[in-house]
Amino acid sequence: MGEINKKDRRNFIKTGLGLGVASLVGSQLTSFAVDNEKKETVKVLTPDGKLVEVDKKAISEPATLPAKGKEARKGLPGRKFVMVIDLSKCANARKCVEACQRGHDLMPNQEFIQVSLKKDNEYGEPYWSPKPCFHCGNPPCVKVCPVGATFKRTDGIVLVDADQCIGCKFCVSACPYSARIFNWKDREEYHENRDSYSPETSVPGQVGTVSKCDFCPDRAREGKLPYCAESCPMGAIYFGDVNEDAIFNGQETLRFKETIANRAGYQEMSHLGTDPSVYYLPPANKSHPYKRGLKDLDEGLKDWYLDQINEQP
Repeated sequence: MGEINKKDRRNFIKTGLGLGVASLVGSQLTSFAVDNEKKETVKVLTPDGKLVEVDKKAISEPATLPAKGKEARKGLPGRKFVMVIDLSKCANARKCVEACQRGHDLMPNQEFIQVSLKKDNEYGEPYWSPKPCFHCGNPPCVKVCPVGATFKRTDGIVLVDADQCIGCKFCVSACPYSARIFNWKDREEYHENRDSYSPETSVPGQVGTVSKCDFCPDRAREGKLPYCAESCPMGAIYFGDVNEDAIFNGQETLRFKETIANRAGYQEMSHLGTDPSVYYLPPANKSHPYKRGLKDLDEGLKDWYLDQINEQP
């Protein structure tokens, strides 16, 4: 439900132009617009799902370099980013975890996005559930940080500035979603590229500081999906803009509000008043059995997952 002109979207992707999520605001176009380098035009989607080609000069060029310092705290103008995870599609392929680790230069034991196996009751079928940072509208982590290292931007993204983080771990304790990790180990990579550090990329990580999923705002500046959404082979992770009322998973574009309404979308632990920017679609009519996600795992990880639901192979 809520699909925007699926045929046009398929044809658009086939042209090799990639992601284009845009909306018309008066006489202007706002973007994740995609440039056609061979022409002086840009392909975008209008709010009614039509594919149009406009003069390249009609759209301002996005900043492609990650913002630093005070600029990183401002957020992208006019944006309110949101992620929607369709639990009926997740098969624990773990491509989201691997792509995120590569993109953020994480060690094998560090995961900004975690995939758990859940079972809601004794009669229900287990299902896979990815969990990034929820980028709360009312983030407890921001409130407890004594030095302002954790901050919330105007576009809804919550980031950590490692240059200011003192490693007190107050934010780790305050986060009800256990979405943060602490960098315990020193690595040469922490020191080699200090001049290039931006809170928007979390790279390089720094020993003695806290880090987490950042929604990849550096990629959003280029009109790209976060690493997790781009790499998911099942198309389970959608990313988009509440203000544009559009979300995209690399395969299809949906209306955000219509999808949440029609698919009974929900926020994790919404009773806490955190107002997460991550929504889940229930695992109804799953596209695959949960055991598919156990197939290629090593025995230790497989047993760990089965212990979560108290089942044996």
